[in-house]
Amino acid sequence: MEDTFDNPCQSEDVAAYLDGELDGIALDRFEQHVRACAGCATELRIQRQLLCTLDVAFSDSRSFHLPNNFARVVSAHAENDLTGMRDRRERRRAVQLCALLALVSFGLLGAATRSIVFDPLRSFFRTMRVLVDLVWHATSEVAASAAMLIRVIGRAILLAQAGSRFFFVLAFLLSICFLSLLIANYHRAQIIE
Repeated sequence: MEDTFDNPCQSEDVAAYLDGELDGIALDRFEQHVRACAGCATELRIQRQLLCTLDVAFSDSRSFHLPNNFARVVSAHAENDLTGMRDRRERRRAVQLCALLALVSFGLLGAATRSIVFDPLRSFFRTMRVLVDLVWHATSEVAASAAMLIRVIGRAILLAQAGSRFFFVLAFLLSICFLSLLIANYHRAQIIE
């Protein structure tokens, strides 16, 4: 407790003093500090008053006595006081109120559901439609290009003479290999950069 009063204005020190936790040098330092510090003296007085008030409040011998049959009387009154619910009109009003509350709840849940469930689903289906359109157009373009190339090359081969057909097919195959090599080199250059 030697270092307790390095910062002497602490409410914990006042509480420790009132609880009798300070002793020796710490107790002497605190009492000297309280004589010199008006703030700590006021805090000590306020906490003493609070403790006295609590002692008086909890040591009050007055008690409140309930009658012996209190629980039975309360339950009997509660059972007999349901006349409003026994009436047909009151039950109909309760059902209408429950239905109205259910509709309002479903309406509020529906508004939240729209933004949480339906908007992401709508966005997902829109994205899927765009992707399917892209794949469809790309596939149709590739098929049309392939058909045109086959038709042009087939005509050229059929119209060419027998000896030149071989060189024409060989040149076509070499150009495809060369094109593949160029594409591979391009991709390697993109990866290196």
